[in-house]
Amino acid sequence: MAAADERLWCVVPAAGRGLRVGGEVPKQYLPIAGKPMLLHALERLAAHPRIAGLMVVLEAGDARWPKWLTFDDKPVRTTVGGTARADSVLAGLRALADNVDKSQFVLVHDAARPCVRAPDISRLIEAGMPAGGALLAAPVRDTLKRADQDNRVVATEPREMRWRALTPQLFRLGELVEALEAANSAGVEVTDEAMAMERAGHRPLLVAGSEDNIKVTTPADFALAEFILKTSA
Repeated sequence: MAAADERLWCVVPAAGRGLRVGGEVPKQYLPIAGKPMLLHALERLAAHPRIAGLMVVLEAGDARWPKWLTFDDKPVRTTVGGTARADSVLAGLRALADNVDKSQFVLVHDAARPCVRAPDISRLIEAGMPAGGALLAAPVRDTLKRADQDNRVVATEPREMRWRALTPQLFRLGELVEALEAANSAGVEVTDEAMAMERAGHRPLLVAGSEDNIKVTTPADFALAEFILKTSA
């Protein structure tokens, strides 16, 4: 049984290039409101009292990493990631093995989600630990259309019981490592940690998170993220 005040490490995969944004600079280092997007994400995570430290997963030879060592007196460690997001998350989890027991919970958060809110992290931890694992998510509110290869509508999909997966996601370190390794061995590319856990037979809890916990993916998202950060500070 997890302690009610247990402090958790958070793995932050930041080895991607952000190809949809374009340019020479990886998107996690592009500025939002005057500082790198990655810095916004790390500061918000480190400010949470239940987060013990940050494991940032970088691309091999990343010369742009500023070598941050602490935030809010909490340690920042780094390791080298892989070609896919799941590979980077797995590398980060393995790098925690020397100071995090496999039975302990860990968080995983996208570097491209700089607007995460502290109350959402609290709800995720408080609800997710008793449930054995959870993820922040937002109910789908738009009408969903399924298209063919020519982008013509094939059908309208039901939106009831549909959620958009967000991060952080919360799982026990050992179970998540096993789930990611199993997916990798099966040649399955998982797009988030919950997908790997689902394949392993788990049923992660969906915890409602803020709609503005956006993933910065396109150039237009930077202006939206700046607005959110300025209005939610």
